[in-house]
Amino acid sequence: MRELRVELGPRSYPIHIGPGAFDEAGEHLGNPPGNTPVIVSDEIVAPLYLEKIQWASGSDSVLILPTGESEKTLATVGKIYDFLLQNRRGRDTSLLALGGGVVGDMVGFAAATYQRGIPFVQLPTTLLAQVDSSVGGKTGVNHPLGKNMIGAFHQPKAVIVDTDTLRTLDKRQLQAGLAEVIKYGIIRDTDLFFWLEAHLDALLGLDDQALTECISRSCQNKAEIVQADEKEAGQRALLNLGHTFGHAVETAVGYGDWLHGEAVGLGIRIAAQLSGRLGTLDHGSIERINRLLDRAGLPATLPPEIDPVQLLELMELDKKTLKGRIRYVLPTAIGSAVITDSAPQPDVLATLHEFIL
Repeated sequence: MRELRVELGPRSYPIHIGPGAFDEAGEHLGNPPGNTPVIVSDEIVAPLYLEKIQWASGSDSVLILPTGESEKTLATVGKIYDFLLQNRRGRDTSLLALGGGVVGDMVGFAAATYQRGIPFVQLPTTLLAQVDSSVGGKTGVNHPLGKNMIGAFHQPKAVIVDTDTLRTLDKRQLQAGLAEVIKYGIIRDTDLFFWLEAHLDALLGLDDQALTECISRSCQNKAEIVQADEKEAGQRALLNLGHTFGHAVETAVGYGDWLHGEAVGLGIRIAAQLSGRLGTLDHGSIERINRLLDRAGLPATLPPEIDPVQLLELMELDKKTLKGRIRYVLPTAIGSAVITDSAPQPDVLATLHEFIL
């Protein structure tokens, strides 16, 4: 078992990572005295892991939500509020988010807003949630016009990552999670990128040691960025590599048709290609990035129904747009990236056209 910390003063918290972590979860949950937590999960994850978390937490207070990105709405969060109010839960209640990024984001948002804020713990069960969305305190829901447009910053009290949960994950979900790991290598961690080139087959084969190393290094990168820029006033925006394009793809095709990591993986390719077109990333680096994304099984072309002009319009609605200008995260080398709002629109459109099959 490995332990990292996100150091944010009074909002600091540990991240516990390793096989069998849920079996030891009880000592890390930090339940308020005299009050058992409410466990919130979904219809797919609950049959697999709910019993372990009930045993660890001593709680029989459980809410099961519908599954999928299409359910990441205010209406679904309303079900959490209803449950808490109907069960007369006060500000001494804590929530346990057992599931992937959708559950974690919604439970975190409910925790941020119920009675102006209650504690919660992340128990992520997908690779994408384990390496990214469970760490850093971003919570929220989607709107028909844009992904994650409604939300709040609310840090968890702890993150408990059981790598054994990845053994029940389908291959597509595992591949989608790798997009976020590759992102860290591109924006700031050259050694991680090289490590992924050498160990990707072990990760896809669910090797325990490789998984623990991969998740630990990803969480360490995320923790360092969040510690330096909790509310995304500066360098935390680098974590959005691939997301401006990816979120627009998700919105265009309908939430849930593409997995978030699949859309981000394609977005990384587009960002690298755009950077190459602008002369800020060399051809060899673009090839290495694409080769690693190919090995991870991530998409390489836009969905056929998407028009690049429509995609650009959706990107203009992205929450990262400032003063009407789209901000792009563009890699400048393997291990570094920049944030810019000066990419010429004709170059962006020309790059998008390159990804039409």
